[in-house]
Amino acid sequence: MIIDVASSDVVSVYRALVSIVVPRPIGWITTVDPAGRVNLAPFSFFNAFGANPPVVVFSPTLRRDGSKKDTLLNLEALGEFVVNAAVEDLAEQINATSAELPRGQSEAEFAGLTLVPSIKVKPPRVAESPVHMEGRVRQIIPIGDGPIATNLVIGEIILIHIDESVLDEAGQVDPRKLRAIARLGGSDYCRTGDLFQMERP
Repeated sequence: MIIDVASSDVVSVYRALVSIVVPRPIGWITTVDPAGRVNLAPFSFFNAFGANPPVVVFSPTLRRDGSKKDTLLNLEALGEFVVNAAVEDLAEQINATSAELPRGQSEAEFAGLTLVPSIKVKPPRVAESPVHMEGRVRQIIPIGDGPIATNLVIGEIILIHIDESVLDEAGQVDPRKLRAIARLGGSDYCRTGDLFQMERP
């Protein structure tokens, strides 16, 4: 199979890309709008991008009708967010928060989740998640036009909350305790429980 992007429809390209680039970590992002209404949504175009300063990147793509998602609108307006850890015990709730609800309706309430205040940013944290990273937008880079076009958000992490239940004896996050999930293509996800180790040369 060969896919020539220039002559292929955007949905076919999207489906191929997200099936090939796997697994993709999930950024479960809370933002607020200027009226203080909370939005919560999962993004699998997400990753860490540096440590000095600590930076994450994620991409709220445009909807298939070309309109902006609430997360992007909120980031453009206020520039603050929280990344909540997407873990196996919350998989159903994470999926539920991907629903396209009317603007202003709470995905957290829809999914039966509890919100608690952050320390340095306005968006709240998901209490049930064991890790939260509070952040501020450094830059938003629009790339492309129309349906599923990308908006690359570069965010700097300014505060990290880690529940002691996911730490190992050395005080580091233990992936066996965190039990993060990741996105594959289509409706498939994977668990991070099948681990192996290799020492760097």
